[in-house]
Amino acid sequence: MASIRLRGVEKSFGAANIIKGIDLDIADGEFVALVGPSGCGKSTLLRIISGLENATQGDILLDDKVVNDDSPRDRNVYALYPHMTVAQNMAFNLKLSGKDKQEIARRVEEAARMLDLVDLLERRPGQLSGGQRQRVAMGRAIVRNPSVFLFDEPLSNLDAKLRVQIRSEIELLHHRVKTTAVYVTHDQIEAMTLADRIVVLNRGVVEQVGTPLELYNRPANLFVAGFIGSPSMNFVEARLKETASGQKAELADGTEIALPDRQLASRSGNVTLGVRPESIVVDRQSGNLAGTLKVAEPTGPQTHDTVLCFMRMRSRPPQGRPRGRSAYEVEVLVRGH
Repeated sequence: MASIRLRGVEKSFGAANIIKGIDLDIADGEFVALVGPSGCGKSTLLRIISGLENATQGDILLDDKVVNDDSPRDRNVYALYPHMTVAQNMAFNLKLSGKDKQEIARRVEEAARMLDLVDLLERRPGQLSGGQRQRVAMGRAIVRNPSVFLFDEPLSNLDAKLRVQIRSEIELLHHRVKTTAVYVTHDQIEAMTLADRIVVLNRGVVEQVGTPLELYNRPANLFVAGFIGSPSMNFVEARLKETASGQKAELADGTEIALPDRQLASRSGNVTLGVRPESIVVDRQSGNLAGTLKVAEPTGPQTHDTVLCFMRMRSRPPQGRPRGRSAYEVEVLVRGH
């Protein structure tokens, strides 16, 4: 196993600055997920850690050793060989390291069973789908027991059932071997369920690092608040107001929403109110907001409703809203049963 430290890492492609001075510590045995929108730099950062890309500036340290000039092979990164079968690909580096045949066979069989590759062991990479090739690459990493696992969206090409199965296997693998892991994904569920900590990237910079629940319950800014959570958080412009019953958020039409007794005690004036869909309760008699159901998306155990709310404005509209309108529309996502 190994710790990973990034110090002032930057990456530019010509005039395009993709990674902008990232500092990050990943502890020995920790599972860290890199998330963010397309083009934020998460895969580029993973390639820099693996040695497939060179940083324009900064240092990459594995166990406090600077590895900027180390090749991908020295960092346990390998490709698939098209002339070999799946079994041979998974066993290749074990043979090079001098493992005996029985040990090689045991490790390959264990990894193949874990990744649902048993029926594919005699095929070659050209006969596999993209998702199957991803699983073979994971198998090669697993059989070597490396010091660091690097995953670049390994489940993206799998069907829904297999994605859940392999996600569980990755989690069990990490709990069993406690190997340091860096996992790039666009899927929040993967990040939230697998990672000890999540790194949220945006335009090449780190917006926030924290445990899944820290990011969900205490986002550092509007970007993280809107990015973490599905459906995403609702945002409404409001003004803080002190009342006899406590602090409230006053919306543009005078509607008042009670706030929890934390975080905002020292704030005043205009704010952006963020509300998670699961925090909204449908009340057909005395609710704060009224609206019309726009879209209903049944998912089985839950239904995601998009409600178009109309709020009558008493004075000037919130920032960004056009003047001269007597009402404005707010889309609110409600997660209900």
